[in-house]
Parts: sequence; C-alpha cells; structure tokens
Amino acid sequence: ALEENPFYGKYRHKIQELRRSSPDVFESRMEKRSEVKKQPVGYSEQGEFIRCMEEKARGLGTKTSKGGFTKDKTLDSILNVEMVKEKSAEEIKQIWNQYFSAKDTVYAVIPAEKFDLIWKRAQKCPSFLYALPRKEGYEFFVGQWSGTELHFTSLINVQTQGETAPSQLVLYHYPELQKEKGIVLMTAEMDSKFLVVHEAQCLANQAQLFYATDRSETYELVETFNHRSNEFKYMSVIAELEQSGLGRELRPGQVSDKS
Repeated sequence: ALEENPFYGKYRHKIQELRRSSPDVFESRMEKRSEVKKQPVGYSEQGEFIRCMEEKARGLGTKTSKGGFTKDKTLDSILNVEMVKEKSAEEIKQIWNQYFSAKDTVYAVIPAEKFDLIWKRAQKCPSFLYALPRKEGYEFFVGQWSGTELHFTSLINVQTQGETAPSQLVLYHYPELQKEKGIVLMTAEMDSKFLVVHEAQCLANQAQLFYATDRSETYELVETFNHRSNEFKYMSVIAELEQSGLGRELRPGQVSDKS
C-alpha cells in the first residue's frame, strides 16, 4: 500500500486530491507502482522513473510558476548587473554571499570551469535520482534540468502526479558573468512545507557531487540513469553519498553549513 511509504503523511492531501479528481489516473499509477513492487529484489529496471521524469520535463517546458515559484526569474531582479560589472569576481562573490547570508535560502558562487562541466553534462543527462537523508531513512527526489534551472520533486510526488507534480526546490544558475568574471551565481526557491534550508542545501550539494565530479564512477551513475536505465541501481546513489560524507550530513542533531 502507498501508505507504507514513511513519507506518505507529507503528501497525503495531494494524493487524496488526485484520487478524488482523477480516479482513473490515480488507479493507473497505482497499478504501475504495484508492478514495480512485485519485481524481485535486485531488479533494477527504472523505466517507470524515466517515464515519470519525461512527463515532468514536458511540464517544465511550459515554464509555469506552480507552487509559488517565480516564473522566468532573472539575475537583474536580484542584482544590478551593470553596476557589478565594474567590480572584481571576488567583490561580486562577497556582495552575493553577504546579500543571501541573511536570507533563509540556498546560494553559491560557482567557478566558471566547474559550471561548464556541470552544464555540458546536464545537456547529455538532464535527469537524476537524488537521495535525501531523513530520520526514517532516505527520501528520493527527482532532479530535472530545464535550461539553467534545476527542479527537484520528491519521487512519490512524481509517481502519483506525473507531469503535474509541482517543484519543491528550484536552483537558479546565472551565467551572465561567466565569461567576463569567471563565475556563475546560483540561488534557489523552495517549498518550505516540504524542505528546510539545510535539506535543500544537501540536494544542491549532491547536484555538484554528481555533475561536477572528477571521479568517473560517480558521474557514471548519472549516465547510467539517463542512458542505460535497466542497469541503474538506486542503492548506488546512497552508497556514493555515504562515501562522500553527504549521507551523514543530515542525520538527527546535525545541520550542514548553508554557506
């Protein structure tokens, strides 16, 4: 039963709403989910995950602003780009960090070379499955690139709502100063009903862990998920997190540094 999922409580209202408004869609998704659950232990077919994410990607292509997220959020709406062009990369970094340090959000200044690598890989592999450490275990989140935005939605949300599943975290990357200053600015918006800042930070850190890594085995998980889905094993993501130390970051009593 869906209720067996330890994170069902958070999504109960939306799931019940789907059940009432579109019972056929709900039943269809539950049947597919049951088929996956009947697969033998160790079976790694991720076709349903990929199909759900392709639906989600089509939804993102419409550039909607569901869930209170800003539509087409621009760097100019945050920073006077013309003014900061006179400043050095280090000065811009200080301004960016100082501005967001007082806000309850995720932010970063990414070196141009690192973002180049992330961006090239995102074009080839726009989706991935991330694991967020919780008291109850790990909660899986789908990450889907849409242009320079990286949208995160919990897997249970995607499985039950498909392309209509709202984003719960969006990372906005701004490459406007990349060529001239050698930096890419990043900030985020999140749905505080489902995520707090240090959890959003963990997901943002994972995006860099998997897309900006020099370790071929780590990025290979992303390639496998996108291009050889029948070989993908979600437990490999958890193993990689534990090895990197990110898997221990959000254990009870610990909070990661958002800066």
